[in-house]
Amino acid sequence: MLKNIDIKILPNSLSVTRIFLVLALIFLKPFSIEFLIVHFLCGITDVLDGYIARKFKVETKLGEKLDSMADIFWVVVLGVVLYPYIDVSNDVILCIAAIAILRLISIIIVLFKYQTLGILHTIGIKITAILLFLVPFFIQSDLLMFLICVFGSISAIEEFLIHLYSKNFNQNRKSIFYRS
Repeated sequence: MLKNIDIKILPNSLSVTRIFLVLALIFLKPFSIEFLIVHFLCGITDVLDGYIARKFKVETKLGEKLDSMADIFWVVVLGVVLYPYIDVSNDVILCIAAIAILRLISIIIVLFKYQTLGILHTIGIKITAILLFLVPFFIQSDLLMFLICVFGSISAIEEFLIHLYSKNFNQNRKSIFYRS
């Protein structure tokens, strides 16, 4: 099947597909089978776009931007759609708000310092993304919310420090301890 598709456009096509799938989540009943299937497809496209781009060496700046935009959009839409159904403590809400603010500050730093839009793909951010992906499947899990707060906080602080002290923007930097 991949032989019939121009492999160069596949990763970006997957990112754009994820944006449309995220839009579909807005119109689906949260936790319905349709919602969970579309959410699962969002996760698959998120994993595949970067994997295919790296595997076939067709990474592009546009692809990095599309992936980051799709990720941001997905998290925001999930937060808005699922918030009425989440029964979490005020501490968790404050933690998530603090993470969001720190991530926004990091995005602003990237915009001003590197004149680009981008989110790092550190190991900590990938772990946080996996945990966020699980939310619709385990919505009332106090342990999951705790882990999101812990990994989300650590990865947000790490990303902030990387942007503060790095001279170059490398979206694929693995951690603060890894130099590109």
